[in-house]
Amino acid sequence: MAFLGPDEWQAVALSLKVACLAVAASLPFGLGVALLLARGRFPGRHLLNGIVHLPLILPPVVTGYVLLLGLGRRGPIGGFLESAFGIVLAFRWTGAALAAAIMAFPLMVRAMRLAIESVDPGLEEAAATLGASRLRVFFTVTLPLILPGVIAGAILAFAKAMGEFGATITFVSNIPGETRTVPSAIYAFLQVPGGEASALRLVVVSVVVAMAALVVSEVMARRVTARVAGR
Repeated sequence: MAFLGPDEWQAVALSLKVACLAVAASLPFGLGVALLLARGRFPGRHLLNGIVHLPLILPPVVTGYVLLLGLGRRGPIGGFLESAFGIVLAFRWTGAALAAAIMAFPLMVRAMRLAIESVDPGLEEAAATLGASRLRVFFTVTLPLILPGVIAGAILAFAKAMGEFGATITFVSNIPGETRTVPSAIYAFLQVPGGEASALRLVVVSVVVAMAALVVSEVMARRVTARVAGR
């Protein structure tokens, strides 16, 4: 990363921080939702599936605007959080992490759901007949089998969070040092004369991160398939 200038490195560091927080905060929820969608049989299951995947269908700007309406300082939730707990998300890097987490959530859930659906229920039933509780079955049988899928989902979500632009810039704007991530920095550099070189360097970083994430997620997907197949 020595070829990056101070402003470029600042954007990369902020993107890494935002993406890591987005993945860490959404991972438990993603696993829970994936389990519900893969194994649950309840009214509204298809509605939940639609809501989870909605950020993939809607324009990112729409998602960001909805976040701004609800979680902005004048929004019902954002106003309550600020008055009750002093928490402000709009135009803060934590808000960027929230927007990135929401946009990446469908990819995370989908990867985990596919991993869960590929597990043979007979293995879990066998463990249950031996007296293991549901919780123990999950941690000793299900989780080890789906772990590559969980990792793949987290990696895909990380890559998506690193590249999120539309929802982020709408919700938290493009503030240098606070909310200027790699995509918004590329956009900003392209708006000023002579900024093409900086934008190109950040594009290279983005491509490398995205390709690495895709390769690792593909390897994880193959491992979970081979593990379930007993190879």
